[in-house]
Amino acid sequence: MTDASPVLHTYTRKHHETSTSMADPFLSFFSLTLFLLLNLSYISSLPTVSISHIDSNQTLVCALTKSPAQQQTHLNCTTTNSPAGFQLPVNDGNRYSFVGIVGGAGFLCALSSPSLNPSAARTSFLVCWRFLPNGSTVYKRIYLGPSLKDIDSGDSHVCGIVSGTNQLVCWQWDQFNDNPILNRSKFHSSITVGENHVCGFSQSGEITCLGDNSNNFNITNSSPVGNYSAISAGYNRVCAVNSTGGLDCWGDTMISKPNGVFKSVSMGDNRFCAIRDDGTVLCWGENGFSLPENLRQVSFESLQVNRGVFCGILTLNYSLYCWGNESLNSNSIIFGDVLPGLCTTTCDCGTIPNYGTFCSGTLMICKPCVYNQSPPESLLPSVPPLLPPRSNGGWSTKMIAYLVVGIVGGSSFLIVLCFFFFRFCKSNEGSRVHDSGPMENIQIASQLQASNRILVKKLSHLISTGNANHLEEFTLQTIIDATNGFSDENRIGIGSFGVVYRAILPNGQTVAVKRAESTSTSSFPGGTKKRQEDTNNAFVNELEFLSRVNHKNLVQLLGFCEENNELVLVYEFMENGSLHDHLHDFYSSNVMSWPDRIKLALDAARGVEYLHEYADPPIIHRDIKSSNILLDGDWTGKVSDFGLSLLGPPDDGSHLSLRAAGTVGYMDPEYYKFEQLTAKSDVYSFGVVLLEVLSGLRAIHKNEEGERRNVVDVVVPYIVHEEIHRILDHKVPPPTPFEIEAVKYVGYLAVDCVTLEGKDRPTMSEVVSCLERALTACSTVPVFSRSSDGSLHE
Repeated sequence: MTDASPVLHTYTRKHHETSTSMADPFLSFFSLTLFLLLNLSYISSLPTVSISHIDSNQTLVCALTKSPAQQQTHLNCTTTNSPAGFQLPVNDGNRYSFVGIVGGAGFLCALSSPSLNPSAARTSFLVCWRFLPNGSTVYKRIYLGPSLKDIDSGDSHVCGIVSGTNQLVCWQWDQFNDNPILNRSKFHSSITVGENHVCGFSQSGEITCLGDNSNNFNITNSSPVGNYSAISAGYNRVCAVNSTGGLDCWGDTMISKPNGVFKSVSMGDNRFCAIRDDGTVLCWGENGFSLPENLRQVSFESLQVNRGVFCGILTLNYSLYCWGNESLNSNSIIFGDVLPGLCTTTCDCGTIPNYGTFCSGTLMICKPCVYNQSPPESLLPSVPPLLPPRSNGGWSTKMIAYLVVGIVGGSSFLIVLCFFFFRFCKSNEGSRVHDSGPMENIQIASQLQASNRILVKKLSHLISTGNANHLEEFTLQTIIDATNGFSDENRIGIGSFGVVYRAILPNGQTVAVKRAESTSTSSFPGGTKKRQEDTNNAFVNELEFLSRVNHKNLVQLLGFCEENNELVLVYEFMENGSLHDHLHDFYSSNVMSWPDRIKLALDAARGVEYLHEYADPPIIHRDIKSSNILLDGDWTGKVSDFGLSLLGPPDDGSHLSLRAAGTVGYMDPEYYKFEQLTAKSDVYSFGVVLLEVLSGLRAIHKNEEGERRNVVDVVVPYIVHEEIHRILDHKVPPPTPFEIEAVKYVGYLAVDCVTLEGKDRPTMSEVVSCLERALTACSTVPVFSRSSDGSLHE
């Protein structure tokens, strides 16, 4: 009949029993500190999708989407009978950025802040649109006051939590506001509103449910005790995710709940959906209700529900899909670029991918903190009170003094501890420019096991999607035998997450094996955990990307091994080493003619072009360099090492905002400075490779005085001033009259690739076309020219 549109939050719950009597007034310093540390990172997430029912035949779906200028969010709405859009009258709201929306039966409400930095706002206002039966819309501001950190609605009511005081406030709920007990209630976070009840987490971490009449007795008096994370209220029922990921429900009788491990749940009108821990969704309910077939293997970031309609934000690209009625099921994407959370200044538990698509400046969108497990009671300290209580239950002056000193001392210790932890995290982040290199040895067993559990889930998901089905899964003993126990004699190089070995399989095939290095002991467990996560991510990246691409200029992945904490990838063996070896390390090489060098550059360009233009979705390599261009037995160049690769943005005008990673000397200055990654970042790196090919100089090298120089700074001025002959590699015979024009042409192309602004660089398809013309010109009489605008013409 009616239902809530739940706000799905993740919340830290610690069941902590303490005596509050006057006879036991003290909590030991260590117990207090531990309790505070376990409860620091409570983060709520405002809903950015709402579902309203205008009438029995019309459902309104609204979402906060990205503004092209990234300064304000857009409130976009559509209805089941008007897919082209639905315009809402907005008065003072159009000057501000909405940060959360909720909907119910015949209304939509939006929370806004006068500040473009929502996390810094001191005040909020809540506006609502009421849709009348005659088709008109009434707009009204219903709240202006201290900022709200959470909002939710049922079919009839809207509630919020006031920041700072944690006061629960509700609108369109006269019975609630007239009740002196209910209207003074406080919730710490994660409220969810049903028909005539509201539930959430109290300051002590317990689930509390309140209602305004006796019809909710089964809900308000049956709240479970224990550790819970996400919670959702329906018409006359509530469900929450317990510490093991299972569902506990109470209230009216409902259809049997499923087994499984979940991270959130959404309660509809006799229909229910929950997000599993891998992001996929399971739906169940009356009349065999289930998730549409085409969405069953899709990962979702969050869900919203009203009555029988569900909407979910996809993890992959933050587009919105809805299901639950015939009209919505017939549509594909409702909206694209849906805001997945609130832009804020700091995150305690990491950021979501690609948050820069939605947030400007230094703002970011946080991952929800998930702490389902409470520490065993045996690990909690049992320390006697600092002073025994007085027999009459009163407090002496000395006891009060001890209490004050204990609180001040405990607070000071906590502040110092947080300061050093923050300093370490910042220094650890800032120092990481290049993700390649040897890994540290992890000796903290619990962290390693946790990381490996996550890794196993990623591998299982990858295999279950079919992307890795054609790969062979090798046993660890096979790999050990093939590499002679990872002997130094078989070591041939270093990749993005470990050492590469030459190996001979039992069938006699020679392969290359990349083994993730065990890491050395770290003084800081957080840093060690981060390095292990980086290793796992690089391993999964390379496995995922190489398992779904197939091109003659990309190194082929043959299989993998994940066993006994060992991570191994098996590739085709590239007999002739890397382009870097032939340019910088070998005095004698088969790559000693200009046509040979241009041909290898063209091979590599075709591999990168495939990643940018033909992979679906496109891939940004992020670590293009001469040592990652390998040569097989036929002297074909192939791009390797996808440990840093990322799925690219959908078009040239988009970018991924994330901390720069790559190899010094090859990194795009625009990416390094602004942390905005595009496919043009790979183009810059490839331009550096072209300069290496022409000059024989390393990307970063020393001059005669021992000063470090960048090949771009050294070579580009000579090319620009038509003096390329002065910087050509002396190891290669001088170019013939035919070759010199082709070499100049490649020089001009390299200059275009390393232009400071990415928008002025060519695409990889244009690079391939230029190199094809240059290679052809080596055997024919070419006519090249350079126009006044700097572009190349033939």
